[in-house]
Amino acid sequence: MPRYLFIGNYSPQGSKAVLAAGGTARRAAIETMVSDLGGRVESFDFAFGSDDVYTIVELPDARTATAIALAVNGSGAVSVRTVVLMTPEEVDAAGQVQPNYQPPTS
Repeated sequence: MPRYLFIGNYSPQGSKAVLAAGGTARRAAIETMVSDLGGRVESFDFAFGSDDVYTIVELPDARTATAIALAVNGSGAVSVRTVVLMTPEEVDAAGQVQPNYQPPTS
């Protein structure tokens, strides 16, 4: 199943809600959402610095990942960036594909 990294940043209201309900409640909510969509949470970690939360999930497809990103960003409580993750074996397989790319020339 494809894996995705969601990098989240809470709005002030989102941060207040996490503080009120707790980090484990937020993880449980994400696990429920992902499970209901046929996926699995691999990791859910809070951070400090420029990002607030890192979540790695397995999801059925890019459409499901897009739906999650749209729902989360649309909430206004969190903004997320989505990164598609690849295994080393997938990179090896990609290296075997030979695109006929022609770079722009002047």
